[in-house]
Amino acid sequence: MNTNGSRGWGFLTSHARVLVAIAHDPGMRLRDISDRVGITERAAHRIVVELDAAGYITRTRNGRRNNYTIQADLPLPDAIDSGQSVGDLLAVLVKPPS
Repeated sequence: MNTNGSRGWGFLTSHARVLVAIAHDPGMRLRDISDRVGITERAAHRIVVELDAAGYITRTRNGRRNNYTIQADLPLPDAIDSGQSVGDLLAVLVKPPS
């Protein structure tokens, strides 16, 4: 969101932003993903299902919650980014924990 409360545009798709959120916290709930990304919980669920179906993440049940694992070695789906992996993108966007 912009400082005036209106939604602007961004460089990353919602799919990339969901991946970044999961990279920050692999045990994050869908509600928290949606809040961080700025999308509805339903949209977050749809994106997680799509990322899982495409093989970019795997979901493992941990009690009542999911734990996500990102398949960082997979190539980015965009033709312009050929040769780049999901891990390459996340290395730029996600700071290692201090």
